[in-house]
Amino acid sequence: MDLFNKIKGGLYGVAVGDALGGTTEFMTAREIKHQYGYLTEIIGGGVWQLAPGEVTDDTMMTLCVAEGILDNPAAPVESIGRHFLNWHQSKPKDIGNTILHAFHNYEGNWFEAAFLTDLDLGQSGGNGSLMRCLPVALAYRKLTDIERVSRQQSKMTHYDETCNEACIIYNRIAYRLLQGEELKHAIQKEITGTKYEDMLTNAPNCEPSGYVVHTFRWVLHLLLHSSSFSGVVQEAANLGGDSDTIGAIAGGLAGIACGYPEIPSNYSSVLLVKDRLDEISERLYRIRNYFPNGFHWY
Repeated sequence: MDLFNKIKGGLYGVAVGDALGGTTEFMTAREIKHQYGYLTEIIGGGVWQLAPGEVTDDTMMTLCVAEGILDNPAAPVESIGRHFLNWHQSKPKDIGNTILHAFHNYEGNWFEAAFLTDLDLGQSGGNGSLMRCLPVALAYRKLTDIERVSRQQSKMTHYDETCNEACIIYNRIAYRLLQGEELKHAIQKEITGTKYEDMLTNAPNCEPSGYVVHTFRWVLHLLLHSSSFSGVVQEAANLGGDSDTIGAIAGGLAGIACGYPEIPSNYSSVLLVKDRLDEISERLYRIRNYFPNGFHWY
């Protein structure tokens, strides 16, 4: 499979998982079963009253990270931040509590804003930086660059080191997929020796919540035990809880692994942001080719 379709598959995977799971966010599995049976189509609705094909903060912040990197790949933090603030000014339906606090605390230094947010809330261990981090792996070729920017974009809003660690593990898996490794092998290599290693043999013993460790456990479980892209995003949506974010995070890696052509058209064609996904996919592909040896950091 060519690199472009892996990159495009990753971005579309985030958006599909988000749009499908947005219908069932905050519901229980029992409530989902009662109302939908087993949800398999992108129909909108839910707590945010989404239009069919509408995405939430998971996809929109992912696109902000991508556009910020594309604006200034050698020093992306401030440009990512500008895109975050512009998106916030659009009055989105859905925005996480940690991220909202960080936006309010921002006075010119994102890392200080994240630190103050952690103090304000008593914690900053949500999944909001993990949900948006995939463009880092899609844009940069060198693993050292991927690790550096994964941490930077995370610490803009999430001070908790658990969040930064999850972003790095996630994007190391994505890096392996972009090199042509098989999904389950890539996951095994990257979670062995970490707090997530038990996902290789056990089911999650936690709720599908917004705590980053719980979210990532469910993401890994779905990726290791589902046999198709559709299976991954559908199972995420039918978990309930933070289903849109779990779907977006799992869908991103599943989309790289299968490639854009294998994402069902009944999913990809209905996304309201598909033109933007197409454009950014092309730009990410071009930037990898234009800077094959990495960037000069300053």
